[in-house]
Amino acid sequence: MDNKNLHNAKMAKNDEFYTQYPDIQKEIDAYLEYDPNVFKGKTILLPCDDPEWSNFTKFFAQNFEKLGLKKLISTCYVNTKQIYLNNDCLQNFNSHGKILVITKENLNSKWQYLKGNGDFRSSEIKALRDESDFIITNPPFSLFREFVSWIFESNKKFLIIGNINAITYKEIFPLFKNNIVWSGRTEWSGGLWFETTNNDDVDKIIDNKKMKNVSAFWLTNIDHGRRRQPLQLMTRAENIKFNKKLKGKEYQKYDNYDAIEVPYTDAIPSDYDEVMGVPISFLDKYCPEQFEILGITQRNDDPYKIKRYTTNEYKNANDLNARATILNNGIPKSLFPRILIRKIK
Repeated sequence: MDNKNLHNAKMAKNDEFYTQYPDIQKEIDAYLEYDPNVFKGKTILLPCDDPEWSNFTKFFAQNFEKLGLKKLISTCYVNTKQIYLNNDCLQNFNSHGKILVITKENLNSKWQYLKGNGDFRSSEIKALRDESDFIITNPPFSLFREFVSWIFESNKKFLIIGNINAITYKEIFPLFKNNIVWSGRTEWSGGLWFETTNNDDVDKIIDNKKMKNVSAFWLTNIDHGRRRQPLQLMTRAENIKFNKKLKGKEYQKYDNYDAIEVPYTDAIPSDYDEVMGVPISFLDKYCPEQFEILGITQRNDDPYKIKRYTTNEYKNANDLNARATILNNGIPKSLFPRILIRKIK
């Protein structure tokens, strides 16, 4: 196998994270609590879910009548099979994807083969997307940008899982900023546990299953109650005195942004009305009636950026310019990406 094929095989292997049934149930229950009829009379497409074993398929099939669904469609992509021959060459065999369609009239239908390989970008799966009302799945993380774009081509309601780093993507962050998408119900703390087929990257064994913990989150444009819950905040003085994470330190002003650094979401001061930089995990607690999102410190065109460094001053100027910085003994130190917010008055 050449280096390119080795890399592609490794990437595909590391992209295989399988969502647990209880995590799906916990998340879906939150939308039902907010609106018991949210899925009633609707068609749900699960475009990355093998009808034979996917927990997404299992959950919605088992709860089809309870949710009042009109139709459930589950499809999966069947990758090119990789078989090593005796001469160590790689031989490819094309196959067909699978599809399962459940309706009120046919609750016990069986899965069948698709005409094509089930790639969500194919015209066959796009047609299924266009007839659906909701798209719900755990798509391949490596195709997350493309998958979100694919959803928005048809303006559908959706609930998907992504890596938390995807928030900083130029294709994704504006959707948060403009309140087009938001975090799902499940809290980010602790990440999500997935079953994995990658024997080289297992965190622990649970019920004889190889499990991997991933910094992942649910992304959606379906409303839920937690999204409307404002943060309970202390004043600046109270945070400095009582918030153990701050260790008595004052809030610092960025050297290159017109904003203060708030290193923890629970340290956001209630009595500060100007621009603040907060960790991306803030989006897990974001209430649009409490704060407005202004930008992110990774964008060079951000209007709140007030200073740029030159290589004449600092060898790491490019790295410094890619982030917000604070002064440490007079020397700028770059921080992890920060979301710029301001309290709504």
